[in-house]
This record gives sequence, structure tokens and C-alpha cells, in this order.
Amino acid sequence: MTLLQVSGIETFYGPSQALFGVDLEVGEGELVMLMGRNGMGKSTTIRSICGMTPAHSGRIVFAGEEIGRLASYRVALRGIGLVPEGRRCFPNLTVRENLIASARPGRWTLASVQTLFPRLGERMSQYANTLSGGEQQMLAIGRALMTNPRLLILDEATEGLAPIIRDDIWAAIRELKADGLSILLVDKTMDEVLSVADRCVVLEKGRTVWTGAPSELTAELQNNLLGV
Repeated sequence: MTLLQVSGIETFYGPSQALFGVDLEVGEGELVMLMGRNGMGKSTTIRSICGMTPAHSGRIVFAGEEIGRLASYRVALRGIGLVPEGRRCFPNLTVRENLIASARPGRWTLASVQTLFPRLGERMSQYANTLSGGEQQMLAIGRALMTNPRLLILDEATEGLAPIIRDDIWAAIRELKADGLSILLVDKTMDEVLSVADRCVVLEKGRTVWTGAPSELTAELQNNLLGV
């Protein structure tokens, strides 16, 4: 069953057009990778889905409801949890305060987040700005999970993190997928991407140019579409 369907969205920043027709779908329990070189529209696509930079045209349907014209907080209330690029934790709140700031009832609680990320359990009383970059990323993921979303969106999930922390993040993502959570993920770590994704969607110059299974993303396609 399709949970999220994005059809032909076009998005502008003022007079400048950033998206020229993006199409993607995320099914229930599916992990979809959103890929593309830098500046190709991945973050703008996420911002449009989440209502922060609304699409000028096209449709965004989540759980059967058109959400393309909803304010971002209403999108979140529908069940979309965002882990933004750059983490954006509340620096002057503790780990615990960050986690409960937007918590909603459900499977994800302080206890279950600490089980997923034991490091956070050790740092509940620390302020977010005292954490390492990797710990802040764990906190950002935990904060999104505490909203108990039906769809988790991660923008640049492991960018700039030390290898050992990246491994922890990927292990958590695999666990979330195994738990049945739907995930839309942006990341550049090709080996990990291809091992965990159900489908890949590639953007180029604000358009969807390729969609398929990871096994179909050949070395030639990676070179032509992703420059890797």
C-alpha cells in the first residue's frame, strides 16, 4: 500500500524555480532512497513534502490525504517525522527536554529511544550543544521518533559523521526498517544505501530521472546520474 505519493511537484524560492517535476512514492514499511548530486533538489523535495517550502503545483498525498497545502506543523501531526539536514537540536535544552518537546503517545518513548541509542540514555541531563555531532544526530532521530510518525524522513542521515558513529546510525536505520517503519532517506554512503534500500529515486536538476531497485542501479548509472 502506498503511504506517500508525490506527483509532478514544482517548487519555487521566490522567482527561482527549484523543482520541475518530482515524482516519488513510499509504501508502507518501505525504505526509499532519494539520491542525486548536490544541488539537484533533494532537500527542497523534503521541504515541500513537509510543508516548509510548499509546492507551487503537483500533488502530495499522504495516507490518502492531500497535504500539499497544509502548514508544516499540520503535516507533522498527520504522521511525518523529519530529521533535518544539520540536526537542528535545541542547543539550550537537555537531551531529555529535546526528546519530549514534541512527543506524542505511541510506540516510541524515552525508554525505547534509549534502547535504540544507549548513548542518549547516558546523557539525558546534558545540554544538546555539549554533545558530539554523532550524538546530536542520534538525538535528532530520537526526537523525530518521539512524535511516533508513520513516515520518517532523514535528510543527509550520516553526513560528516565519524565511521564508528555512521555504523551506529545505519544499525538503527536497519532496526527501524525491520520494525516496519516507512522511511524516506537521503544519504551519499553508496554501499550502505544499496544494502538497505527497497527502491531508489534519483533527481537531476529538480526532476525525477530514474526510479528502480538498488540492484538495477549499475555502476554506469551511478557514474552518469550520481557522479560516483
